[in-house]
Amino acid sequence: MLKLHLNSKGFHRADFLLAGFLLFGLMLLTIPSRGAAWAGNDKNSIVFEDAFGRPISVDLPVQRIVVLNSDTLEVLRALGAQSRVKGVYSEIDRDEAFFKEFLDRPRVGSWRNANAELIADLTPDIVIAYEKNPGTELEKQLSSFGIQVIRLNFYKLGTIVKEVETLGRIIGREHQAHRLAAWYCKKLEAVQNRVGLVKKRPRVYVESYSDFHTAAPGSGGHDMCVYAGGKNLADKFKVPYSEVTSEWVIEEQPDVIFKTFAWSKGFKNKDNAFLNAVREKILTRPSWNLIQAVRKGRVHVFDSSIWTGPRAIIGVVYMAKWIYPDLFFDLDPKQIHKEYLESFQGLPYQGVYVSGDFSGGIQ
Repeated sequence: MLKLHLNSKGFHRADFLLAGFLLFGLMLLTIPSRGAAWAGNDKNSIVFEDAFGRPISVDLPVQRIVVLNSDTLEVLRALGAQSRVKGVYSEIDRDEAFFKEFLDRPRVGSWRNANAELIADLTPDIVIAYEKNPGTELEKQLSSFGIQVIRLNFYKLGTIVKEVETLGRIIGREHQAHRLAAWYCKKLEAVQNRVGLVKKRPRVYVESYSDFHTAAPGSGGHDMCVYAGGKNLADKFKVPYSEVTSEWVIEEQPDVIFKTFAWSKGFKNKDNAFLNAVREKILTRPSWNLIQAVRKGRVHVFDSSIWTGPRAIIGVVYMAKWIYPDLFFDLDPKQIHKEYLESFQGLPYQGVYVSGDFSGGIQ
């Protein structure tokens, strides 16, 4: 049974969000697999809320799915629905080692701009896309073929439990979805129980894929920073991926710096030479030797596969250990990653996902 430990003296907005996250997860894990919690259900259809909060109706059963991004594909495999994937996004080759069993599936265009005609040729029951990409023109194009577009993200920690449960119900994999959702809740609680005891959070600069584009509220990177116990320097920004200046970062004096790099192929990496090279560029930026985090070597680079998405919790554990090395001395992100890959992806642990000399854990 999960227990929420909320410290009234150190209660942050992140604690409130987590409480809602875990309580919602508990509610989902205890409701019947089909029933009154969702209006409009019958044996031939299902009604649910998509990433926009809109009620969506889908005819059952769902046997043929076109997938437009890696996060959805990873969750479908975690739910044991690989055989239902009839088409995939064109960029799948960028992570060919991780998704090798899907490489023979037909490609239907980019995750940002899918080809409606190629999708229609595959006669899917549904197409699953991110909330904002591709644009809503896709719905207009596919509606004439009677094909439903489902908008789910799977890259934000605050909504991933709800979305996993939703997908499980859509494809009739409720048991598998409950199991994955419970795993997320358990691992995140292990971090939050300790973070909740912290009175003052270190200041963190979170840099996304592009240089000097920080991860602000509304981004998966911001959520990760908050759940890991960091005080995001950009937490008052209105744009999720705001551009900042080098001077702004120097003036803000972060205690820790995190940077993610897209498509560095963590699952395929034999060492962290590439990620270390990215880190070295950050350490040698002009005048960044004036930043406390740089002087103390508290600069860390992540592979995008554990930054946001279904494996974001693994990135959160790395972040928590680097923000609070004494508080999380016994929590092993490598072991958690191994557990996830073996239990939910049917894959052995391999690859390198972070820069620096990360000691401890499996090798």
